[in-house]
Amino acid sequence: MKLVSLLAASVASLLAVPAMAQDNRDTSQDFNGPYISVGGGGTLQGNDRGETILFDTNRDGFYGDQVTTVGGANAFSTGFCNGAATSTANLGCRNDKDGPEFFGRIGYDHRAGNFVYGALIEGGHSVARDSVTAFSTTPASYTMSREADYTVSVRARAGYTPGGGALFYVTGGPAYARLDNKFSTSNTANSFATNGKTHGWGYTAGGGAEIMVTNSISVGLEYLHTNIKDNDFTVNVGPGTAPPTNPFLLNGGGTDFKRSDGNFRTHSVRGTLSFRF
Repeated sequence: MKLVSLLAASVASLLAVPAMAQDNRDTSQDFNGPYISVGGGGTLQGNDRGETILFDTNRDGFYGDQVTTVGGANAFSTGFCNGAATSTANLGCRNDKDGPEFFGRIGYDHRAGNFVYGALIEGGHSVARDSVTAFSTTPASYTMSREADYTVSVRARAGYTPGGGALFYVTGGPAYARLDNKFSTSNTANSFATNGKTHGWGYTAGGGAEIMVTNSISVGLEYLHTNIKDNDFTVNVGPGTAPPTNPFLLNGGGTDFKRSDGNFRTHSVRGTLSFRF
């Protein structure tokens, strides 16, 4: 519902651009040639239903082992949640974090009649964060979070302009992100090490509308869905001050774990301001 509301409000704002901005202006060369754009908006990070944390108790590289107590019980029978823990017990989690984003791009369009074809390169940053938490029976919480330091995409763009002045388009292409991964836990007995920031590849796709308000300046609105493959962040659990009967240590002195969902997905609604040469 948040995404629908944002889209509705943004569409209304774009359509409110005065029609007089198009008066007495030659639109035959609109959306043709190079341009630069800046913009910003909001990034929404939906909860990933059913996400868990996977364990590798013997460190053989295969995840999905059960962490057991000395009595053979599942040490994580308390469960998991799609977000960051609000306590050490399974009493709930905060929702994944939405937030603002900003970006810049350069691009080139070629107009053929009422059709426009082009390509662009874009780089930006968003503060949206995606988390998942595991709860052990001790009780303790283990939270893994990620957000993108920056994202770069190279996209094609194709659209239709009814008579110049306005363009409606679709866009898509490969994307790269530098991911900032974080880990937190209420467990003070074991030691924990991570591999920190990781790199991810994926795609971005969406569409939008753009309106020329002068011969060289346009404003726009677009929606983008981005999916980055992120399967490299791991947490390595060591002994610390824990006894050998600690569940993480029973199968060889340590346990590795990572998220079950290797995809970082975001939805963006953003405005653009472009200058055309």
